[in-house]
Amino acid sequence: MKTYSTTFPTALHMLEAGARNHPDAEALVCGDDRLSYAAYAAAVGAVASDLQAHGLSGGRVALVMPNSADFAVALMGSLASGAETAPLNPLYTAHELTGILDDCRPGLILAGPETAETVTGVARNLGLPAPWIVGPGARRLTGGAAPLPLPDPDAPGLLQYTGGTTGRPKGVRITHRASAVNVAQRQALVPVMTEDRILAMTPMYHVYASSMGLFAAPLAGAALVILPRYAPDLVLETVASERISFFLGSPTIYNGLLATPGLASADLSSLRVSYSGSAALPAETLAAWERRSGSVVCEGYGQTECGPVLTSNPSHGPRKTGSVGPALPDTELQIVDVETGTRVLPHGQTGEIRARGPQVMLEYLNRPEETAAALRDGWVHTGDLGEMDADGYLFVRDRKKDMVIVSGFNVYPREIEEELYALPGVIEAAVFGVPDPRTGERLVAHAVAPGLTPEDLGAHLAARLTRYKQPREIVLVDSLPKTAIGKIDKPALRAAAR
Repeated sequence: MKTYSTTFPTALHMLEAGARNHPDAEALVCGDDRLSYAAYAAAVGAVASDLQAHGLSGGRVALVMPNSADFAVALMGSLASGAETAPLNPLYTAHELTGILDDCRPGLILAGPETAETVTGVARNLGLPAPWIVGPGARRLTGGAAPLPLPDPDAPGLLQYTGGTTGRPKGVRITHRASAVNVAQRQALVPVMTEDRILAMTPMYHVYASSMGLFAAPLAGAALVILPRYAPDLVLETVASERISFFLGSPTIYNGLLATPGLASADLSSLRVSYSGSAALPAETLAAWERRSGSVVCEGYGQTECGPVLTSNPSHGPRKTGSVGPALPDTELQIVDVETGTRVLPHGQTGEIRARGPQVMLEYLNRPEETAAALRDGWVHTGDLGEMDADGYLFVRDRKKDMVIVSGFNVYPREIEEELYALPGVIEAAVFGVPDPRTGERLVAHAVAPGLTPEDLGAHLAARLTRYKQPREIVLVDSLPKTAIGKIDKPALRAAAR
């Protein structure tokens, strides 16, 4: 039984309703740019009209732009035009962009002034049309005005590139309807209110920011406040000045803010809900942020291939420490054996998480074999390990590829990381496995922990974990390498350790 509204078949239908129902309400804020819902919809309509005039309806558009109001208008405008839209990381090198742009072959690229030189060179080398340069000092998109077209709900909408388990970026094809349904599903457990002001500081090219911010705001008629980048002092200042009530964060952001001296005097009184996604949130971090912010922290779980949200702890209802919550409405989750992926395991047993629902992807672009491996009989096999309790709450244990086998014992690094975070003074931690001639693999821990020694961390773990779960090597560092979306980069750590 559905417990959420599917009134809006696409995110553009949500925006159209926002402009119709509260045209003067603030919709989009980024620096000096402040757009009402009427102005926002008109600007999106103008971009869509331009793209349709260039024959891109039913084609493909790529965006290589930083966080900005122009990005929001560009992405929504491209989707409204009927073009499949690929938002890409503006920090990518020419080499990285070449592989992706050659894979998706867009009919047009919209690039920010910061990326213009790189994108222009790559487009020229691939024989693609010259990009449109969009942003301050170039073409602005926030002042246009035209009727807002509405795309076919069942046509491909977002083309979201993800590295996944292979490291090679794959284009995940998601229909307009799947994106809209997923926003409504999440709304059933963690609703955004009309009076909310949502803060988006994570990279907007990533599906987390689009699903939880860019698409969520017009569904409720809320305001979306965009920061060009994450900077702790700027975040705290913006929460106070813009009266942010719905906060979109990640473990890296919460850990960084908790370690910021300015937090002690920051005004966080407007916060109502703090959401966490993109990576596992340590229990100690969650508790510390709840104490300091006074807001409810809701952690969810998902994947790009799944719309992206699959589960979430509810903002009103039981929230379980260490869990990412129950499945969203109309979403099925199962824990299956790692070897075959077909045998369903009972509650309390760890295995691979698989999921199906109306929000899952169509396919990987140009990757039929990888599509077949990930999408089997309608089930997305996530590559993540977890278990379900008797109440249907999911506990994510680790990535399947991150599981370490020490002397025949399965070890889940996240369990050890949680214990490290429980030691006061540990800001960040990463545990991973490397080959070992005696035990098959051995555990290595890297941590940011000013004022502590490796012996302090080792003694703490020895008192809490059985011997085979204790890292053989503990390294203290000033910082841990991060991916473009702020996740700790374990492949880089493993490569360096080897």
